[in-house]
Amino acid sequence: MEQPKKNFELVSDKKTRVILPNTLTLIGVCIGLSSIKFALDLKYELAIIAIVFAALIDSLDGRIARLIKGTSKVGKELDSLTDVISFGVAPAFIMYFWSLNNLGKFGWLLCLIYVVCVVLRLARFNVSTNEEPSSWKDNFFIGVPAPAGGILVLMPLIYSLSEFELFNINFELIVPIFFAITSFLLISKIPTYSLKKIIVPRAMTIFLLFSIVLFFGLLLIYTFKMIILFSLIYLCFIP
Repeated sequence: MEQPKKNFELVSDKKTRVILPNTLTLIGVCIGLSSIKFALDLKYELAIIAIVFAALIDSLDGRIARLIKGTSKVGKELDSLTDVISFGVAPAFIMYFWSLNNLGKFGWLLCLIYVVCVVLRLARFNVSTNEEPSSWKDNFFIGVPAPAGGILVLMPLIYSLSEFELFNINFELIVPIFFAITSFLLISKIPTYSLKKIIVPRAMTIFLLFSIVLFFGLLLIYTFKMIILFSLIYLCFIP
């Protein structure tokens, strides 16, 4: 009896579902590393935009993986390694090239402390995801997540590029303070909002789509002002 022929598949459906989110994660690595190159070339506007894009990709890859059932242990570890580069190493280098190098060895020490706090925060996150979550943890992170920390630590530079002239700021004083506060928030156990479990009613879908379009439109036109505004809103919601 002739056996039915099997269709030749270069990559199985299951592996294809895994490849897509992991590819997005690797693109985030490339964008994070590119931000360091932009900072070396003194193109700080592009460096910040690259970090923001990396944060957007980081928020999408996990959701896409869960949506298409393409989660994997490799993807989980890859995501953490990407976060260390894009939201730990890259922002530290950007701020060092812009301001902290004026503080000499102390400026470099601040960079090291910040990156170590990012690593510790991600290590704790990986361990906690293997545990049984409490009900209140469904909508919260423990401490500030790495992408938010990467943007918060860039706030003094973003402010200087936003053309706001509300305050006369001494950046040599403010930058170390932001590094210290952000490093503490990363490794703290303060609950911070997570949008992973938020359910939008069907009747509100059109308003959600309008809000997303409005947000990205404002972000394109008033890039640095919008980053400052939403970062301040985020900080206000932490308490």
